[in-house]
Amino acid sequence: MSVYNELGCGFLEKVYQEAFELELKARNIPYEREKASRLYYRGIQLKQEYIADFICYGKIIVELKAVSELTDIHRSQVFNYLKATNLDLGLLVNFGETPLKVERLFNYRKNQINQINP
Repeated sequence: MSVYNELGCGFLEKVYQEAFELELKARNIPYEREKASRLYYRGIQLKQEYIADFICYGKIIVELKAVSELTDIHRSQVFNYLKATNLDLGLLVNFGETPLKVERLFNYRKNQINQINP
């Protein structure tokens, strides 16, 4: 919320990523930025990787967007990150909407993913 309150909407995603990282540092929140996750197909590691914007506390994926409206494609991206990392919680944050839009996405178990809006 602090990033949105300071910058508002209208900037590119990279601006929000940089500001979000500064906010995480200021609040001493442990995170990894643009962490790559390995992908496998039938047990074989693929050359391609998924790269989430942030992983906070080693267990929460945070994906930032700056688009006019979130779509199922954006949600699918986070769901795929959850599957690839075997993590349980993803936050999809859109700085392109007024007011700020945040969706919590849950990976309850392998192959069973549900979405809950705040």
